[in-house]
Amino acid sequence: MIFSSDRRFRPAIVALAAALAVAGALAVVARTTTAGAAETTAVEDDGTDCAVSIPGSLPSNSLLPDPFRRLDGTRISTRADWRCQRAQIKALAQRYVYGDKPSRPQSVTGTVSSTNISVNVTHNGRSASFSASVQLPSGTGPFPAVVVVGGFGADTATIRAAGAATISYDPLAVGREGTPRNNKQGAFYTIYGNTSGTGLLAAWAWGVSRIIDVIEQSGGSILRADAMGVTGCSRYGKGAFAIGAFDQRIALTMPIESGSGGLPIFRGIPGESGAQPLSSAYSEQPWLGDAFGSFTGNPNTLPLDTHETVAMIAPRGLFVMENPRIDWLAARSGSVAALGGAEVYRALGVLGNISYWSDVQDGTHCAARPEWRTPLQQSIQAFLLRNGAAPGVFRISSLKAGNLSQWRNWQTPNLSDGPTPSPTPSPTSSPSPSPSGGRIVGRASGRCVDITGPNTADGTPLQLWDCTGNWNQRWTLTNGAFVNPQSGKCMNVSGTANGTRVTLSTCNGGGGQQWQVRTNGNITNVQSGRCLDAVGQGTANGTRIQIYDCVAAGQANQQWNLQ
Repeated sequence: MIFSSDRRFRPAIVALAAALAVAGALAVVARTTTAGAAETTAVEDDGTDCAVSIPGSLPSNSLLPDPFRRLDGTRISTRADWRCQRAQIKALAQRYVYGDKPSRPQSVTGTVSSTNISVNVTHNGRSASFSASVQLPSGTGPFPAVVVVGGFGADTATIRAAGAATISYDPLAVGREGTPRNNKQGAFYTIYGNTSGTGLLAAWAWGVSRIIDVIEQSGGSILRADAMGVTGCSRYGKGAFAIGAFDQRIALTMPIESGSGGLPIFRGIPGESGAQPLSSAYSEQPWLGDAFGSFTGNPNTLPLDTHETVAMIAPRGLFVMENPRIDWLAARSGSVAALGGAEVYRALGVLGNISYWSDVQDGTHCAARPEWRTPLQQSIQAFLLRNGAAPGVFRISSLKAGNLSQWRNWQTPNLSDGPTPSPTPSPTSSPSPSPSGGRIVGRASGRCVDITGPNTADGTPLQLWDCTGNWNQRWTLTNGAFVNPQSGKCMNVSGTANGTRVTLSTCNGGGGQQWQVRTNGNITNVQSGRCLDAVGQGTANGTRIQIYDCVAAGQANQQWNLQ
């Protein structure tokens, strides 16, 4: 395994799988990224010059569409290609899911004070105004700021204690609930007409974009337009998700328990027991665009899904918080969306910029949960204050754990940094592993992760053993999975509990075979969020390998070198 540092995205984040397979999965490259400036843009949408189109037909597809595939069937091959691919996905999302989110109006003016933001908009002879309240943290500004949709999202006390201001945004002033689709009300519809096919979520997103416009114009003495975040819970979680997806000036998006019409994949909701049906979410409020009504009974004909809305946020910061204890919220489908979107983060070399957490004990809807406090603080510090590492963690509850491999037939490409070569068709199978691979060496023991004996049967345990260079101590990291080249099988855990033993098993793409390499030496299992661990802090030959809670300060039996 070859490790190097990619400086295209400046150093800071490492947590969630800084290891990526490149060059046909023959090598593993550790990538670090800056949270903040390198991921946001100075404009609301940097893809306005991209040529986009709408498909001529909508064939049924029960699997998640390939986010890397262009409409002409070719796949993107460089990171630079993602800009226009995102623009194409955005066009599909507006046409079929959310409705049109117009660009900046002809005139946007307003004021920013330490307690309030006023917004005045004029376009094509129509005018509307709205405002938002501000609470500053202690200290000296200008401050980063988090828009709290409906005043109801991530814990505002924690946000301010971390050093960011909060902006309490009333989305109903911009797009009112309780109105029929042919007579929508609020500032957005005053400007664009009450019969607009745009749903409330896109209207709310438009409102936040206008707030950012005003902050930009204010001179930045109180709030920083280049360090903006957004959060919301429940219906306002749906809004936060859309807001972050549609404005690239937002550095950190934090949707909470968004449910149907938010994060969960549309294709998964009909099969998830107890989840709010798409038809119910569509009719409850005009959240989604009018066009989405054609897909509530058959989402398989949609040319996109919400994993691609997640991807629209990449490479910017995203921290998704879900509740697996309320079936209505469709957290299993939400986990699949996050895992699918994370593949775009992976391909861009910034997998650490996305976090997901549904492993919570309290089932109360929109509660302020202690499990989320630390990753929330870390996210604010990394993406808004730019002085720390993002949490970069996936903690998926076993109550609602989705399996991405059941929802895709595409593989994550190795996007290059160079100019775009001629497009190539999507691969239909996993890339071949390296014929040699590298070693995973315990820092405490100096011994290698070893497949026990000559056996390659599923369930064969892994252990520590003197490093010999033999095939049963060789591993390549391919699309997040550690693959033994000789057997073609993967490092696997069949559960999420502390003490679950690590074994060899047929590769299936599931969360039990997905691993993230951290720069502190930890190797973390995606599904459980727990660390690769030598049992009993053992160092002797034959010590079995398990997963166990990661020790915050670092512990040598959970630290590994990839050689």
